[in-house]
Amino acid sequence: MSNIEAYVQQWLSHRKVVHQMLEEVNSEQLQFKPWENGMSFSQLVQHITNAMGMFATTVKNGTYTPGAKSQEFRSVAELQAKVAADTEQTEAILRSLTAEDLERPIEFFGHTLPGSVLLQNAKDHEIHHKGQLFIYLRLLGIEKVPFFVSRG
Repeated sequence: MSNIEAYVQQWLSHRKVVHQMLEEVNSEQLQFKPWENGMSFSQLVQHITNAMGMFATTVKNGTYTPGAKSQEFRSVAELQAKVAADTEQTEAILRSLTAEDLERPIEFFGHTLPGSVLLQNAKDHEIHHKGQLFIYLRLLGIEKVPFFVSRG
């Protein structure tokens, strides 16, 4: 990955869909779990945003940096504000990455990967969990779902 701007734009095209998904749920649906031991809708959204922040910070620091913990939200508006803040913060970290950051090998859960590969894994991780959110929306009876990627 030589162009961080292209990466950021691709990542944002997926993150914008998470923001759009939050427009389709109500506050009572935030605690929905498809199964007893699964993450709630709110927890899964936070897992997506917290993980991407963790990956970006890890690449910036050159060493594993734990992400934020999930919080309890009572309203969609509160969760939307958290996701917006996380997105803004992660975007700033990503835009600050240098070529050296992207090339530097990083130890990550038993693997040594260049920062650029770790970021690709991060985007894949976000896309994977975003797909799960689509299933959550359908299980909640929501028929109007956004397209899987935002081009606007």
